[in-house]
Amino acid sequence: MKIWVTGSGGLIGNALCQEASRAVPEWSVIGLRHESLDLSHFEAVSRAFERDLPDAVIHCAALARSGDCERDPERARLINVGVTRHLATLCADRPFVLLSSDLVFDGRKGAYTEEDPVSPITVYGRTKAEAEACVLRNPRHLVVRTSLNCGFSPTGDRAFNEEWLRAWREGQVLRLFKDEFRCPIPATETARCLWELLRLACTGLYHLAGPERLSRYEMGLLLAARYPELNPRFEAVCLRTFQGPPRSPDTSLLCAKAYRVLSQPPMPFSQWVRTHTPT
Repeated sequence: MKIWVTGSGGLIGNALCQEASRAVPEWSVIGLRHESLDLSHFEAVSRAFERDLPDAVIHCAALARSGDCERDPERARLINVGVTRHLATLCADRPFVLLSSDLVFDGRKGAYTEEDPVSPITVYGRTKAEAEACVLRNPRHLVVRTSLNCGFSPTGDRAFNEEWLRAWREGQVLRLFKDEFRCPIPATETARCLWELLRLACTGLYHLAGPERLSRYEMGLLLAARYPELNPRFEAVCLRTFQGPPRSPDTSLLCAKAYRVLSQPPMPFSQWVRTHTPT
């Protein structure tokens, strides 16, 4: 098996490439970074696909920062929908895995299952929902929705914990929502589970997030306890005080479907914070 992993310079794509030697040692994994192949250049991507002939593709690359998507919705749609559609078409006769997001939901309900209808309220969420629909038209393909991923990326700025730790090192005071809830998951756990889902030939739609529903403020408390030497400073704020783009208050995911097929569920964020090696 030869596998393409797009977005290998990012948090989850890099974790997939690092985890491959343990999870799928008999497979050949080719990580695709933007510097080596711009996925929005469709002809170049088609030529590279014909050259490598991957047996499957895990598509992690995306324009994922909500602010960037709101400022340039056309680019967001090109990267998140157009690129996905093109890759899924190239993989019409083989497995294709799209990494999607809990932000396809408006967050009014929380505890979302795979059966709940999407209801995005941001450009990013709308483009991911549209990309999901493109992929799910093919019964060979798989969409995996995840939540906030933590960890350490090659560039040091892709995970929310990296951003918070940098802010504390610079003496900043973070304002963290006490009424916005996610199910954070270590990127290494996302990678491990993605490899297992691919090995099991899973198709359709799966939720893959951590087992804990936490507010951003609660995540801050856990990180602050792990890094007291940074003199972490933060305060609890409410969504009603936020003046930026719309935010989803509770996009917590129920992941029983994935947990039933995985050999073990993902590590909780609180456990990862206590046990990971600080960077």
